Amino acid sequence: MDFTSFKWLNESEMAVKGDEVAIYAPAGTDYFNNPVPENGKLMKPQGDAPFYYTEVEGDFVAKAKVRPDFETTYDAACIMVIQDENAWVKAAFEKSDFGTNAVVSVVTNRVSDDANGCNIEGDSVWLQIARVGNNFAVHYSLDGQKYDMVRLFSLPVDNTVKVGLEAQCPTGKGGYRNFSGLSIEKKTIGNLRAGR
Repeated sequence: MDFTSFKWLNESEMAVKGDEVAIYAPAGTDYFNNPVPENGKLMKPQGDAPFYYTEVEGDFVAKAKVRPDFETTYDAACIMVIQDENAWVKAAFEKSDFGTNAVVSVVTNRVSDDANGCNIEGDSVWLQIARVGNNFAVHYSLDGQKYDMVRLFSLPVDNTVKVGLEAQCPTGKGGYRNFSGLSIEKKTIGNLRAGR
């Protein structure tokens, strides 16, 4: 992947070794607009995790193999699509609060939802986000070839959005999140559910 057009939100340490990129997730970092009020009020959106992105116009398919080096709850390596702090989606391989390593998706339209998908045996998985208009789908794959749907949804965003890699560590002391095989193809797929 050519990273010459990439920029940072919340810049962090990054190391490139061959096809693998390691991004450091500082302690306490995340993207999450908690939908559960505290004392009757929604908390301020959190958007302080490192996000390394490029701008993409129109329809696309973005995918990468992620390996988070799990240590603490909610450690994750993610593919993200962001318009602004109130409109974004992430596909994550995350250490869940149920003690599993799970494919997780978060869709944020002012507030976030948070959906645990399937649990994964092993330390890595392929993640994919596909866009057709304002319709999106999140997929995962164990081999980078056959993708299964995690969710299908609509999100009203601009034609040009930020697409890239996010590294998070909401509850731990920080750590590296590893990404390889990143591709962002500008194309319109025929079947969002199937991811192709």
